[in-house]
Amino acid sequence: MPAKKNPLNLNSLQLKTLTLLQELARSAAHAEKLPDGAVRVTQLPYPHGDHFHVGAAVVMARDANGLANPAVWVALERKGLIKSEFPDAAVLMPAGLAYDTGLADTILHRGGH
Repeated sequence: MPAKKNPLNLNSLQLKTLTLLQELARSAAHAEKLPDGAVRVTQLPYPHGDHFHVGAAVVMARDANGLANPAVWVALERKGLIKSEFPDAAVLMPAGLAYDTGLADTILHRGGH
């Protein structure tokens, strides 16, 4: 039987937020690797106009509402994907780093800006 897509049943806002945190975890400007395999993400970006930048990607502000929503962070923490330090930082656990949200190609726009 194939693996279930979205096995933790994250809602759309949680999936988008986790996708953004995963991308931020790949950015040296936002991430600090921890000895236990987790990554602490800090300096969350703020939109300018209708978008903001995450590494080499552009993200529409409408796809980032969860970064400022404490309930989303609580849900991601409850499911073992992050440890919340809301609103300053999120520690992505190895499970959060590895979780396939299926949204990276949809909300992370790469190319000319």
